[in-house]
Amino acid sequence: MIFRRALLQELFGNAAAVFIILLTISITTLLIRLLGQAASGSLASEAVLAFLAFSALNYLPVLLSLTLFIAVLLTLTRSYRDNEMVVWFSAGQSLAAFIRPVFAVAAPVALVVAVLSLFLSPWALQKQNIYRSQIESRDDVASVAPGVFKESKHADRVFFVESFAGEQNTVSNIFMQSTENQKQGVMFAQHGYQSIAKNGDRYLVLLNGKRYEGLPGSLEFKIVEFERYAVRIDPYEAKLTAPSSKSLSLPELVNNLSPVNMAELQWRVSLPLSAVLLALLAIPLSFVNPRAGRSLNLMLALLTYLVYSNCLSIAQGLVAQGKLSPILGLWVVHAALAGLALILFYRRIQVSPSLLSRFRRAP
Repeated sequence: MIFRRALLQELFGNAAAVFIILLTISITTLLIRLLGQAASGSLASEAVLAFLAFSALNYLPVLLSLTLFIAVLLTLTRSYRDNEMVVWFSAGQSLAAFIRPVFAVAAPVALVVAVLSLFLSPWALQKQNIYRSQIESRDDVASVAPGVFKESKHADRVFFVESFAGEQNTVSNIFMQSTENQKQGVMFAQHGYQSIAKNGDRYLVLLNGKRYEGLPGSLEFKIVEFERYAVRIDPYEAKLTAPSSKSLSLPELVNNLSPVNMAELQWRVSLPLSAVLLALLAIPLSFVNPRAGRSLNLMLALLTYLVYSNCLSIAQGLVAQGKLSPILGLWVVHAALAGLALILFYRRIQVSPSLLSRFRRAP
């Protein structure tokens, strides 16, 4: 009871700390990328938080699996370094005794990963695609960001506003370049706002400005000063793209078992299985040999995870391309990792008695 309680308490503490660190790094990276897109005008500023939430929900299965792997590794590595493992071995506990408490932690985490990978992550990707389509279908003026040149979706106008001011979406210091009837027009205005006519048409109303109009390359230009100038904003219908396999729901994947969908289905099922396998693999990988250095096992664990993750991605790509049978698919990679775990368990169990005997012979 003391052995199980002490191990579980440290596992949960390390897992919480590792998850917070990984989640913070992921969210910070995502936020920087999304803010960069918003600053360049390719993403609406009000969509940053929504896209951040959808993307974070999509990354959670991998983060939870990695969190479990690192937490088990750190917990048992510290036990080896502080000679606590010798105490447990002398008390009659073998290395295999750690499987049960580690699995008790890994099982609920794997269940959460399964729910996320099979249901919530595809839902988040689907909602993100729908929201992106809604953002792209907005009119040109609604997507203009202050201080950024923005080309219209019809590629016939360029907008620039210095800042937003006042109410009713009023903007100040407006620049607009347009091409109509092979004539190029440039307008400057001090202020502007959007207006909706009775028939539903949207207009950009410019106040107190000038318009320069003429043929490119010609010296003849017409200059018009105006107090009020209305420009009709043409509606834009975003192109509907076919949903990717990553955003398909579980029933849609099962009902259409194409190679791409089969690869995606195996990937989703693999995530909770990976969480359990990595947690069990971390038990023998946590062994520390003082003569070989304290960080060698951590480097080996990192290398093992990278190779395993890349092999899963390669196998998924081969299944999607039809070059690898779905019967083998990603299961070959999982079987190889399970075999590696069994080999390491056998070797570490053989090492444990010798470690205990050296500790007893120590002066």
